[in-house]
Amino acid sequence: MNDFTSAAAKQRFVTLCVMGAVLFTVIGFALGVFWMGNRYPMLTEPVFKQFTVSYNKIMKDYLNGAEASKLINGAAEGMVASLEDPYSRYLTEKKGDAYTQSYEGQIYGIGVETREEEGQFVISAITKGAPAERGGLLMGDTIISVDGQKLSGKSYDELIALIRGEEGTSVSLQIQRPGQTELIALTLKREAIPIHTVTSELLEGGIGHVTISRFAEKTAEEFTAALEELQKKEPLKGLLLDMRSNPGGLLQPTIKIASTLIPKNKVILNVVYKNERQTITYKSKQEKEWTIPIVVLVNGQSASASEVLTAALKESAGAVVVGEKTYGKGVVQAFNQFKDGSVLSLTEAQWKTPNGTWINKQGVSPDVAVALPAFTQLRPLAIGTDMKVGSYGEDVKTLQQMLKELGYAPNGQEGMFDEKTAEALSEFQKAEKLEATGSFNDKTGYQLLERLREKLGREDSQLIKGVELLKNRS
Repeated sequence: MNDFTSAAAKQRFVTLCVMGAVLFTVIGFALGVFWMGNRYPMLTEPVFKQFTVSYNKIMKDYLNGAEASKLINGAAEGMVASLEDPYSRYLTEKKGDAYTQSYEGQIYGIGVETREEEGQFVISAITKGAPAERGGLLMGDTIISVDGQKLSGKSYDELIALIRGEEGTSVSLQIQRPGQTELIALTLKREAIPIHTVTSELLEGGIGHVTISRFAEKTAEEFTAALEELQKKEPLKGLLLDMRSNPGGLLQPTIKIASTLIPKNKVILNVVYKNERQTITYKSKQEKEWTIPIVVLVNGQSASASEVLTAALKESAGAVVVGEKTYGKGVVQAFNQFKDGSVLSLTEAQWKTPNGTWINKQGVSPDVAVALPAFTQLRPLAIGTDMKVGSYGEDVKTLQQMLKELGYAPNGQEGMFDEKTAEALSEFQKAEKLEATGSFNDKTGYQLLERLREKLGREDSQLIKGVELLKNRS
């Protein structure tokens, strides 16, 4: 009897253990599914099965083979693109690295800027003290190859990817110098090259003209240094802050600059998040009072952070805005960078001016509307454009207008590249010490743009008006 009871008890015990294990497994599985669903909500979406099936099918059966990382990165790109938001982007690996580097205070390279001419890359500027200058490169040199890779047929982005790299690594170049038949071969070591976003000059009457090209990591420090340098030369009587064609950038340096110029505790902007669940108000933390009159120059390409600063100076510091209505980008992006360098830049908020005005798709209106001379509206001629006698169309019309603005007229029937157009172009080429072919090419186009830039420097109606206003206010 005891043996039977003992056996029955054992059986019940085993049964209970098995049931407990099964129940534990079921509960664990359910909790796992719940946890996965909460951590990875896309797994619960019915269409996710289609993604999984498609991924597996491609990896197993695609004729040419596929890389898992490229498939998944491509899916992420497509996911963000489906938002149809021009400011939200998913940038893969090297593209992501380039994106974040563009906002840092430096890049790693050799210190050259290039322009494209006739399918070749010509050095147009060299950073002082950088490896390129120390290695003997000159403006006007043409880069033929990088690390053995010929540049013929490559894009500007491909050139940048080849020249930039990790600090301390070497890059080998082949260079064609004007007037020399033999190529120059040299190897340079990549170094940190500073990115400058602020330039300044002292204008007549003690007016400081400070230009901010974009807002990067060290823009606020550059701005402070520029002001100090100007005030060493002469006590400033006016500040002409030039943000024309500034596309924006990082918010924090923008806030720092605003805190230099706007009275303490005055509002700079309000950032409003999704469904107004959170609003962050940024106020000036000015340490030293700013009493110098300010005029801000903007145009239709001034966007994002440049609009933040413009509106804040206008509404909280009494600055006068001169030029044209700004672009109207009143949304804020945050970006996350992943281990492989890829970046997700996502629109997460929008912002209001100190007076409570939404800027997105509205822009900031100038206090004094001033248009630039008509020739600044001429559309640029694309790289690789060739024109000669017999050509016709809008490109020819643009070329003729450029020549006319520079004093080379009459230059033929409008839109028709005839002998008069060739004669006018030939005269320009002679004056610029170019080969006087009477035909248009990239080199000629570059020189035309340079002379038009110089002309704008003399006839910059917006800058002239800004200086006039500052002289009157001071």
